[in-house]
Amino acid sequence: MAKSEYSAQQIQVLEGLEPVRKRPGMYIGSTDIRGLHHLVYEIVDNAIDEAMGGYCDTITVMLHDDGSVSVEDNGRGIPVDMHPKLKRPALEIVLTTLHAGGKFGGDDSGYKVSGGLHGVGSSVVNALSIFMRAEVYRDGKIYVQEYSRGKPTMDMKVQGKTDKIGTKIIFKPDKDIFDTVDFSMDMLMTRLRQQAYLTRGVTIALLDERPKRPEDDLKHPRLYRFHFEGGIAAYVLHLNESKDRIGSPIWFEKDTSDGMVEVALQYTQAFQEIVVSFANNIHTSEGGHHLTGFKAALTRTINAYARAQSLLKEKEENLTADDVREGLTAVVSVRLKEPQFEGQTKSKLGNAEMKTAVETVVNEKLAQYFEEHPGEGKEIVGKCMLAARARLAARAARDSVIRKGILEGMTLPGKLADCSSKDPSECELFIVEGDSAGGSAKQGRNREFQAILPLRGKILNVEQARLDKMLANNEIRSLIIAIGVGIGEAKDLTKLRYDRVVIMTDADVDGAHIRTLLLTFFFRYFPELIEAGHIYIAQPPLYKISRGKEARYAFSDAEKEGVLKEWGVDAQQMQETEEEQPEEVNEEEALVKAVKNKEVRKTARASVQRYKGLGEMNAEQLAETTMNPDSRSMLRVTMEDAEKADATFTTLMGSEVAPRRKFIQTHAKTVKNLDV
Repeated sequence: MAKSEYSAQQIQVLEGLEPVRKRPGMYIGSTDIRGLHHLVYEIVDNAIDEAMGGYCDTITVMLHDDGSVSVEDNGRGIPVDMHPKLKRPALEIVLTTLHAGGKFGGDDSGYKVSGGLHGVGSSVVNALSIFMRAEVYRDGKIYVQEYSRGKPTMDMKVQGKTDKIGTKIIFKPDKDIFDTVDFSMDMLMTRLRQQAYLTRGVTIALLDERPKRPEDDLKHPRLYRFHFEGGIAAYVLHLNESKDRIGSPIWFEKDTSDGMVEVALQYTQAFQEIVVSFANNIHTSEGGHHLTGFKAALTRTINAYARAQSLLKEKEENLTADDVREGLTAVVSVRLKEPQFEGQTKSKLGNAEMKTAVETVVNEKLAQYFEEHPGEGKEIVGKCMLAARARLAARAARDSVIRKGILEGMTLPGKLADCSSKDPSECELFIVEGDSAGGSAKQGRNREFQAILPLRGKILNVEQARLDKMLANNEIRSLIIAIGVGIGEAKDLTKLRYDRVVIMTDADVDGAHIRTLLLTFFFRYFPELIEAGHIYIAQPPLYKISRGKEARYAFSDAEKEGVLKEWGVDAQQMQETEEEQPEEVNEEEALVKAVKNKEVRKTARASVQRYKGLGEMNAEQLAETTMNPDSRSMLRVTMEDAEKADATFTTLMGSEVAPRRKFIQTHAKTVKNLDV
């Protein structure tokens, strides 16, 4: 066989913004809904850079009825003069060229600190938009230029006069690139509020002008306006609003030779920690050297204070990093001139010098705070020492219960019906509510790769329990042993026994409660499994619709109505028949229905059966609708917004009653098909 020719002709050269359209994921992370919103974040980041430089105090984001988005700021406005070398307006260069912008200049005329340091943000948004329009308000004039897929469709021109200053970017994402082009108010609101907390004094407005809004956005008002004079101290209060707090937020900042360090922290009586880090207002979800420096300084400072105040005796061990972070909520924000981010999505800060900078500032300022507020300092140390005692108790419980079970050959839970395959990548575990559903699931499963673990009743609420108490619970202990990765310090994710862990509960209030308890358990103690996409929620059908020998399953009321409409059945007539039926049926029929705990509605053409529990389905039905990979539907649990998830779990499962009551009152009107 002849060798294939490899010459200059095989080398593909992508000019301008072609590389962005060729592989958009390299620049915005993905082309799903997260990548779509990343476009808005890039433009907003540029406006935030102006605000951090002191040039801008108002940013407005608008969702328009044609699917486009506009971001306007009152900063200095993108330069519009001709570039001396390229002989094109600076505006055009910034929006059509990678790595062009005011963030690469060597003098102070550009940006001292910047979030969009890669300099590709605006041009990437342009490349991935079917239409973009830039309006710059400078020198009393309005400068305009339009583009399509990264290329100018007109020369820059002056289009009228104005008293405003700033920049307005309007863009419409290319639906050929993205999986969806529908923006979410929820995602935008969360991000913009976060930016307003981080940039003290700036006002950020979000306005939804769309006449037809996505269903998920109907719960939101059309206008949000964020302005927080308290900055990240207010952010910490926001994160702790549903928790029992210790004192007021501790806030300090200091300008160092390596950059500005700003920290806000507050302890709560909860067991979980929330530490959020930022570099130049960019959320560093994977942390970095600034976060490492903060954690090291926190442990050292609290131990030093505890020793100095004789709160820790000579013979007692130092508090560990886990001890001092139990119940901690903190925001760490640094600003530096030349940050080194990993990847365009900037999830980790690589500047080693920021570890020393943050460590020095926290050591100094936190020690000073404790000296000035001895009562609060001693209360915080007391909280940490309580965590240390609980850690030692939990270690003893874990060593005797979990470590034996996994490392010394303790048998798997007796009620676990395991699968025969030993390859974790193809195995899945169904966590089933109750023995009745467990029986149907065991009969309907594929024994080769599907395992069943029935739970008896509702598991312990781990939001309000320490690890030692949790490990004493039989149902949780069985679950931990079945999954196989251990817990706490002994956790080893390589020992995961099932690639998919599926929560399968009834479609009623009790089932939803059990599902929430299980999700709380995984979120608090196995977030890595959620992040890696191992946790799923089964979707059993709500209805079985029969007509003669034909049967269809519906997973929602809308789907049921669609089937009935397709079959030409009058759904309204069926509803009336159902309401009148109790007066016409005899006692024997009513008794049978009560025992079976289900509703059957009949007309001359079809019958509808409402499943109130998995146990009502026989093994064949359960397998066909909920377990068979070829026909089932499952939801994968994600960590899309860990901050919001944490707040929700704290509200629903925490010890504070008032926030839970408020949550129920707020959402009561949106609940459909509530079984009482």
